[in-house]
Amino acid sequence: MFDDIRAEGRKLVRRPAIWTLLGVALALSLIFTYVVPYAGFAGGTGGPTADRGLAAMLPDRLVGNSIGGLPVFLGALMVILGVLTVGSEYAWGTWKTVLTQDPSRLRVYGAKLVVAVLAALAGVLAVFLAGAAASAIIATAEGASVSWPGIGDMLRGLGGGWLVAAMWTVFGALLAIALRGVALPVGLGLVWLLAVQNLLTLIAAPLIGWVATMQKGLPGPNAGSLVAALGSGAETPGVEALVGGTQAAVVLAAYLLGFALVGGALLRRRDIL
Repeated sequence: MFDDIRAEGRKLVRRPAIWTLLGVALALSLIFTYVVPYAGFAGGTGGPTADRGLAAMLPDRLVGNSIGGLPVFLGALMVILGVLTVGSEYAWGTWKTVLTQDPSRLRVYGAKLVVAVLAALAGVLAVFLAGAAASAIIATAEGASVSWPGIGDMLRGLGGGWLVAAMWTVFGALLAIALRGVALPVGLGLVWLLAVQNLLTLIAAPLIGWVATMQKGLPGPNAGSLVAALGSGAETPGVEALVGGTQAAVVLAAYLLGFALVGGALLRRRDIL
């Protein structure tokens, strides 16, 4: 199994698309968490980002600022990561080549999931490191005190962020297996994250009681609830404390496991092509 994980890891790190995803994730996180709010604060324009104030960009808010994008836009990038990790074998027509070398379908699938969730962890860590550098620069430039979150808060934030990122990544892998490709799974995954779940929350839930109840069991609202419990501000899209942090973590872990099991069952029972 270790050899399979190592082989899948080598394949993943050599793909330019994966590094592009990381670059986009870092750019989006820095621009909308630090650059735009600081421009509004420094310029004194009174725009919609200026009211966040300097305090929202300082190092003590690192945890919430780093994981706030995972319910929506960073989550969308994690879905793409999962799709690319598994779905590219369909696009390239290489599933048969891989499987005829000896390993079983489930062994290859397990190796792909391990590599994908480790890549998701690396992405979350990179966002934390970039945010730490940006917040320290802002604090220094404004002469504010530099106070970092405690070790416990940092570890909880990293763990919660990784759980959300891993859940979306495995969701992308499931879509790739179910639809046997890359383009359609990416498109449907983005539609769900960026459109459907927001429409349910903003339009349907306030009007229909059962929709409001149902969304408390959906992955997106639970991801938003978890990062809210860990310190992300409610002004971030997709972040709202609909349920408690513990419940959200349990639901997300159940989705992670369920997505992985369903994806494995589909891959094992269906034709590759």
